[in-house]
Amino acid sequence: MARDWQDVAGTHASIWGIPAGVLQLFDTNVQATDNAFAAITNETIRTPVTIAQCKEAFDALIVYMRDMKRRYFLTPPLIDSDYVAPGLKPHDPKPTPGKPPAAQIMIETYLVGRHELGVKIIYVTGNPDDPANKGYRIWYSVVAPDEIQPENPDDLRKSFYTKRKKDVIEFEFSDSGKTAYFAVQIENDGKKGPWGPLVSALIP
Repeated sequence: MARDWQDVAGTHASIWGIPAGVLQLFDTNVQATDNAFAAITNETIRTPVTIAQCKEAFDALIVYMRDMKRRYFLTPPLIDSDYVAPGLKPHDPKPTPGKPPAAQIMIETYLVGRHELGVKIIYVTGNPDDPANKGYRIWYSVVAPDEIQPENPDDLRKSFYTKRKKDVIEFEFSDSGKTAYFAVQIENDGKKGPWGPLVSALIP
């Protein structure tokens, strides 16, 4: 691959803005790696020292190639043939779709201060470390004693999204003494997990 990179970098140096000094140092690294590899394939001069030197030369070359790739190969608006020529994988602009979340979670509330309730995410099922569990959509409604209480999560009217397992909701001054109803779903790129149970708490 290093030989391919030499050919491509030399051809595209002016187009991609690769300085001559960078190419010269790359050629030096490639030559040093060739020499080190030749030494370990020669039985008469193959020693533990030359083997270690060969590994060091390859490690240094890899580091330099990665830096070249980051600085010069991926900076211009490359086309597919530009990627293929040095042995790179063409860029795929289409994001990999995330897994739909399957875990069920619920809300546990706790007092924080006047007009404030803390909410804590509790996993009922599923693994909290699953990458599908990117964040949480917490739904809630504030209901006065003389108003109709929600019967299920679909009746809740307000929501916010958070990636934290503990958060705080600040209510209006006039909400003191009313009841807040909550339910939560895991949300991942628009995909939603199952509803957790409806829970309630008195707003202080």
